[in-house]
Amino acid sequence: MPNIRSAAKRIRSDAKKRAKNMAVLSELKSLSKRLAQLASEPEKAQTVASTLVARYDHAVSKGVIPHGRADRRKSRIALFLAKIKKK
Repeated sequence: MPNIRSAAKRIRSDAKKRAKNMAVLSELKSLSKRLAQLASEPEKAQTVASTLVARYDHAVSKGVIPHGRADRRKSRIALFLAKIKKK
């Protein structure tokens, strides 16, 4: 237990931030899995991909993930879409 009042407040606020960040990361993982399942349906995959890219941009703006990681994953999404549209 913290001895200083500000330390106690920091613990509470960090717990809130962690819960919010974990929810965002969970949503990103869920959307990624859904996109992978839609490999046989390019039209639906395109809509899920656009949502996923927007969520990555939002996560970067809120500081949940670094911009390099988001850029790399958005690039892989684009490659995946190009691959399934070719089939």
